[in-house]
Amino acid sequence: MVDGSTQDVGTNHATLVFERKIQAPVTDVFAAYANARARAQWSAPAGDIIVFDQDEFREGGQDQFRCGPEANPSIVGTTHYFEIVPEERIVSAETLVLDGARLAISLITTEFDDCGESTSLKSTVQLLSLVGQDMVAGYQHGNNAALDGLEAYFHRKNGHA
Repeated sequence: MVDGSTQDVGTNHATLVFERKIQAPVTDVFAAYANARARAQWSAPAGDIIVFDQDEFREGGQDQFRCGPEANPSIVGTTHYFEIVPEERIVSAETLVLDGARLAISLITTEFDDCGESTSLKSTVQLLSLVGQDMVAGYQHGNNAALDGLEAYFHRKNGHA
Protein backbone atom coordinates (compact mmCIF):
# COMPACT_ATOMS: atom_id res chain seq x y z
CA MET A 1 0.00 0.00 0.00
CA VAL A 2 2.69 2.45 0.98
CA ASP A 3 6.42 1.94 1.40
CA GLY A 4 6.70 3.79 4.72
CA SER A 5 8.47 6.76 3.15
CA THR A 6 7.10 10.10 4.26
CA GLN A 7 8.94 12.29 1.78
CA ASP A 8 6.77 14.82 -0.04
CA VAL A 9 5.88 13.19 -3.35
CA GLY A 10 2.93 15.46 -4.04
CA THR A 11 -0.77 15.21 -3.61
CA ASN A 12 -3.07 13.09 -5.69
CA HIS A 13 -6.84 13.40 -5.84
CA ALA A 14 -9.12 10.59 -6.91
CA THR A 15 -12.77 9.66 -6.87
CA LEU A 16 -13.13 5.91 -6.58
CA VAL A 17 -16.44 4.07 -6.92
CA PHE A 18 -16.92 0.49 -5.75
CA GLU A 19 -20.13 -1.49 -6.35
CA ARG A 20 -21.26 -4.93 -5.33
CA LYS A 21 -24.43 -6.96 -5.14
CA ILE A 22 -24.30 -8.71 -1.77
CA GLN A 23 -26.37 -11.86 -1.35
CA ALA A 24 -27.94 -10.81 1.96
CA PRO A 25 -30.84 -8.56 3.01
CA VAL A 26 -30.04 -4.88 3.50
CA THR A 27 -30.65 -5.16 7.27
CA ASP A 28 -27.85 -7.73 7.53
CA VAL A 29 -25.44 -5.84 5.27
CA PHE A 30 -25.97 -2.58 7.16
CA ALA A 31 -25.45 -4.45 10.45
CA ALA A 32 -22.12 -5.79 9.14
CA TYR A 33 -21.00 -2.17 8.70
CA ALA A 34 -22.41 -1.00 12.03
CA ASN A 35 -20.64 -3.66 14.11
CA ALA A 36 -16.86 -3.17 14.42
CA ARG A 37 -16.32 -6.83 15.35
CA ALA A 38 -18.03 -7.93 12.12
CA ARG A 39 -16.20 -5.22 10.13
CA ALA A 40 -12.85 -6.48 11.43
CA GLN A 41 -13.72 -9.96 10.11
CA TRP A 42 -14.48 -8.94 6.54
CA SER A 43 -12.77 -5.62 5.77
CA ALA A 44 -9.03 -6.39 5.92
CA PRO A 45 -7.26 -7.54 2.75
CA ALA A 46 -5.72 -11.04 2.84
CA GLY A 47 -2.66 -11.12 5.09
CA ASP A 48 -3.66 -7.93 6.92
CA ILE A 49 -5.72 -7.20 10.01
CA ILE A 50 -7.79 -4.33 11.35
CA VAL A 51 -7.88 -3.74 15.09
CA PHE A 52 -10.53 -1.35 16.41
CA ASP A 53 -9.34 0.54 19.49
CA GLN A 54 -12.48 2.69 19.60
CA ASP A 55 -15.87 2.06 18.02
CA GLU A 56 -18.54 4.77 18.00
CA PHE A 57 -20.77 3.97 15.04
CA ARG A 58 -23.20 6.87 15.42
CA GLU A 59 -23.61 10.31 13.90
CA GLY A 60 -20.90 12.45 15.46
CA GLY A 61 -18.99 9.36 16.61
CA GLN A 62 -15.59 8.15 15.58
CA ASP A 63 -13.69 4.92 15.22
CA GLN A 64 -9.97 4.57 15.92
CA PHE A 65 -8.23 1.62 14.31
CA ARG A 66 -4.88 0.16 13.34
CA CYS A 67 -4.35 -1.83 10.18
CA GLY A 68 -1.65 -3.57 8.22
CA PRO A 69 0.23 -6.86 8.44
CA GLU A 70 -0.80 -9.02 11.39
CA ALA A 71 2.70 -8.78 12.91
CA ASN A 72 2.66 -4.96 12.82
CA PRO A 73 -0.63 -3.14 12.09
CA SER A 74 1.14 0.25 12.13
CA ILE A 75 -1.17 2.38 9.97
CA VAL A 76 -3.47 4.34 12.29
CA GLY A 77 -6.90 5.36 11.05
CA THR A 78 -9.65 7.58 12.34
CA THR A 79 -13.17 7.55 10.93
CA HIS A 80 -15.62 10.36 11.71
CA TYR A 81 -19.31 9.65 11.06
CA PHE A 82 -21.30 12.58 9.70
CA GLU A 83 -24.54 10.94 8.59
CA ILE A 84 -25.99 7.51 9.23
CA VAL A 85 -29.35 6.64 7.73
CA PRO A 86 -29.98 3.02 8.71
CA GLU A 87 -30.10 0.65 5.75
CA GLU A 88 -29.69 3.57 3.30
CA ARG A 89 -26.48 5.58 3.70
CA ILE A 90 -23.31 6.17 5.72
CA VAL A 91 -21.25 9.34 5.20
CA SER A 92 -17.87 9.42 6.90
CA ALA A 93 -14.38 10.90 6.65
CA GLU A 94 -11.22 8.91 7.22
CA THR A 95 -7.60 9.84 7.87
CA LEU A 96 -4.68 7.43 7.72
CA VAL A 97 -1.39 8.10 9.53
CA LEU A 98 1.91 6.20 9.62
CA ASP A 99 4.63 7.09 12.12
CA GLY A 100 2.97 10.44 12.78
CA ALA A 101 2.81 11.44 9.10
CA ARG A 102 -0.62 11.83 7.48
CA LEU A 103 -0.94 9.59 4.42
CA ALA A 104 -4.47 10.25 3.18
CA ILE A 105 -7.78 11.94 3.89
CA SER A 106 -11.02 10.73 2.35
CA LEU A 107 -14.74 11.39 2.29
CA ILE A 108 -16.68 8.14 1.95
CA THR A 109 -20.34 7.72 1.04
CA THR A 110 -21.69 4.19 1.28
CA GLU A 111 -25.17 3.61 -0.15
CA PHE A 112 -27.35 0.55 0.43
CA ASP A 113 -30.19 -0.37 -1.92
CA ASP A 114 -32.69 -2.98 -0.70
CA CYS A 115 -33.19 -5.62 -3.39
CA GLY A 116 -35.19 -8.05 -1.25
CA GLU A 117 -32.93 -10.99 -0.48
CA SER A 118 -29.86 -9.12 -1.72
CA THR A 119 -28.38 -5.64 -1.34
CA SER A 120 -26.90 -3.38 -3.96
CA LEU A 121 -23.98 -1.56 -2.37
CA LYS A 122 -22.16 1.49 -3.72
CA SER A 123 -19.20 3.12 -1.98
CA THR A 124 -17.81 6.40 -3.32
CA VAL A 125 -14.43 7.46 -1.95
CA GLN A 126 -13.21 11.00 -2.59
CA LEU A 127 -9.54 10.67 -1.77
CA LEU A 128 -6.66 13.04 -1.16
CA SER A 129 -3.38 11.14 -1.05
CA LEU A 130 -0.58 13.10 0.57
CA VAL A 131 2.07 10.54 -0.36
CA GLY A 132 1.61 10.04 -4.07
CA GLN A 133 -0.18 7.79 -6.50
CA ASP A 134 0.63 4.55 -4.65
CA MET A 135 -1.90 5.46 -1.95
CA VAL A 136 -4.63 5.74 -4.62
CA ALA A 137 -3.74 2.24 -5.81
CA GLY A 138 -3.73 1.10 -2.18
CA TYR A 139 -7.25 2.44 -1.65
CA GLN A 140 -8.43 0.71 -4.83
CA HIS A 141 -6.93 -2.58 -3.71
CA GLY A 142 -8.08 -2.24 -0.09
CA ASN A 143 -11.67 -1.30 -0.89
CA ASN A 144 -12.05 -4.04 -3.50
CA ALA A 145 -10.59 -6.56 -1.06
CA ALA A 146 -12.94 -5.35 1.69
CA LEU A 147 -16.02 -5.77 -0.50
CA ASP A 148 -14.79 -9.18 -1.67
CA GLY A 149 -14.43 -9.99 2.03
CA LEU A 150 -17.97 -8.78 2.70
CA GLU A 151 -19.31 -11.09 -0.02
CA ALA A 152 -17.33 -14.01 1.45
CA TYR A 153 -18.52 -13.11 4.98
CA PHE A 154 -22.16 -13.54 3.92
CA HIS A 155 -21.34 -16.60 1.84
CA ARG A 156 -19.92 -18.26 4.99
CA LYS A 157 -22.70 -16.88 7.20
CA ASN A 158 -25.30 -18.37 4.87
CA GLY A 159 -23.72 -21.82 5.35
CA HIS A 160 -21.70 -22.11 2.17
CA ALA A 161 -18.16 -23.45 2.27
